[in-house]
Amino acid sequence: MTDTIITVQGRFSAFYPAERATVAIGIHLEGPERNEVFAETTTSADTLRGEIVARHSPGTGPITWWSSDAVQVWSEKPWNKDGKQLAPVFHARIGFIAKFSDFVELSAWVERVAAIPGVSVGSIVWDLTDARKNGVTAEVRSRAVKDAVAKASVYAQSIGLGSVRAIAIADPGMLGDQVGSSGVDAKAFGSMRMAAATDGTAPALSLKPEDIEVDAVVDARFVAS
Repeated sequence: MTDTIITVQGRFSAFYPAERATVAIGIHLEGPERNEVFAETTTSADTLRGEIVARHSPGTGPITWWSSDAVQVWSEKPWNKDGKQLAPVFHARIGFIAKFSDFVELSAWVERVAAIPGVSVGSIVWDLTDARKNGVTAEVRSRAVKDAVAKASVYAQSIGLGSVRAIAIADPGMLGDQVGSSGVDAKAFGSMRMAAATDGTAPALSLKPEDIEVDAVVDARFVAS
């Protein structure tokens, strides 16, 4: 009797609470005098750096890692509406990145540093720790394989066969007859919003991380009998 070959794709995804937040902060100032713009940007950068260093501890946080760029200075000559070129405008910019383990502290910190002249919050990326990511990746991959087995078993039973035996398991596309995306994908989304105060006071910054979705896909080939 000729073996019946069943090829399927197993999937599984799960959501996990975010454990880290990486925030990008930029400082950008401009003005007619190069030295003045540079000095003001350096002052703001020193203030922001102090806010980071005071909270930096790789082991306990709330800031577990950070980095910064060098100050960039450039100029441009804008044009007015009549087509006349105006006096030069000088710009200075520097960027910082900080990784937080405490999201309550992150909210208070972002609200505080946003008041520094020239500071703007770029993006916040939510993630898992490396150790947690490795653990959940193994679990999600295992569940994706189980999904492939279950799917192949249903196919086999639908044509009157009783059992399946795996003969190949691979990342998507590696069996040679399918094209797929990467085997594991982690997606992190977050939101940053100003929560409106109801008592007339200034609004407070509220950061709400969404869960991290870890998704695994596996291709598998079975012999049904």
